[in-house]
Amino acid sequence: MKTLRSLTFLSILFSIFFASVLLSCQKSDDEESYMPDFTFSEDVNDANKIVFSNTSKGSYLFMQWDFSNGEVSEKERANTNDQTVFYSEKGDYKVQLTLWGLDNKLSNNKVATKTISIDQDVFLAGFTYSIDESKPNFVTLTNTSQGDYDNISWSCNGKEYMGDNIYELEIYLPRAGTYDVDLHVYKDGFEELLTKQITIAQDDPDYLDNMTLVWSDEFDGTEINTDYWTFETGSGGWGNNELQNYTNGDNAEIADGKLIITVRKENEFKVAGSYTSTRMISKGKKEFTYGRMEVRAKLPSGTGMWPAIWMLGGNISTEGWPACGEIDIMEYVGYQPDVVHATVHTTSGSGANGDGSSKALETAEEAFHVYGLIWDAKEMIFYIDSPENVTHTYAPFNKTASNWPFDLSQFFILNVAVGGNWGGVQGVDNTIFPQSMAVDYVRVYQSN
Repeated sequence: MKTLRSLTFLSILFSIFFASVLLSCQKSDDEESYMPDFTFSEDVNDANKIVFSNTSKGSYLFMQWDFSNGEVSEKERANTNDQTVFYSEKGDYKVQLTLWGLDNKLSNNKVATKTISIDQDVFLAGFTYSIDESKPNFVTLTNTSQGDYDNISWSCNGKEYMGDNIYELEIYLPRAGTYDVDLHVYKDGFEELLTKQITIAQDDPDYLDNMTLVWSDEFDGTEINTDYWTFETGSGGWGNNELQNYTNGDNAEIADGKLIITVRKENEFKVAGSYTSTRMISKGKKEFTYGRMEVRAKLPSGTGMWPAIWMLGGNISTEGWPACGEIDIMEYVGYQPDVVHATVHTTSGSGANGDGSSKALETAEEAFHVYGLIWDAKEMIFYIDSPENVTHTYAPFNKTASNWPFDLSQFFILNVAVGGNWGGVQGVDNTIFPQSMAVDYVRVYQSN
């Protein structure tokens, strides 16, 4: 019996050992299941253009190039397409190809590195800048790039400058702070980027007056301008358990120089689709980065109403919400009359945790008011009727991607919801319908 027990114990040990060997072999096989590699060669017509070919072996899920000239590809699905890269300056460049295995763990990647040598300069990107003490918010940029290039452009503070007469350019930076100024130099479809930081010491006290109107919809025609607006439709709750069905323009009209969004009751059931309304967006048509935004509107009334004038990041399709950023210039819930709200939603704080404030406004339902936003690289200031009547200020000191996704374009949304997680906290009063939000204009001002 003792011998049998010993044999059984030895058998278990052998099984464990055999299994561990198999797992070790499997792990080894997995680790060696792909191997990054690439080749490179000069373009036959241009020694400063290098053609890279992915020659990696095995099965892998994602790949990414770092060409060591400031150009890094997106992390993408595995492919073997050749990559042609332009190097404007002579020197040695350490190029990396990174692969990720089928589990796509950040730690489970492999890198192939090779050094290429460029023997001659094509051009050298360069520029200088100066600030006139008598005009401390104006900066003169002078292109000093040397060599054989086709053209240039500049970008700074959310604006791009391009054309034939920009080799010496004056730009206006109205607020104190440090700005990245980018010079883009182009050659045969390739781009070289040079960035310098410029510090502005003080705000321009007249910067609001120096803004000019760059776009507006005055709603003076007979129909809603579809070059500006798209109707979003559906009754799926819109992420907030809302009850309205947004129609394709049936609930919106132009009357007496104003946009009228009318909410109608379709039945008494107080469920999704029991009401119809309108949601208009300017996505892909009119998007803006920075500026002074003003919308003059009169709000609907009654328990269950939830009108909003707001903005979303133009990259919402790729980044999602709230990473794209949301700017609520004005929100109103009918069960809390005569109080308007301004809120910012980001990855750092969204929904009930958004960063916002409220302000009493006794005539919100009876009179038109201007709901405004002043937005630049420094802060957002929300106001009613004039910039002195501030509703809310949003200005995180240490700006990150999670609390400040607002260096990219945003589009407008005008809508009236019914019910929902906020608007329907006290239910919906079915005796109030129809209800309307009237919008006199939407205007955007920006610095020159």
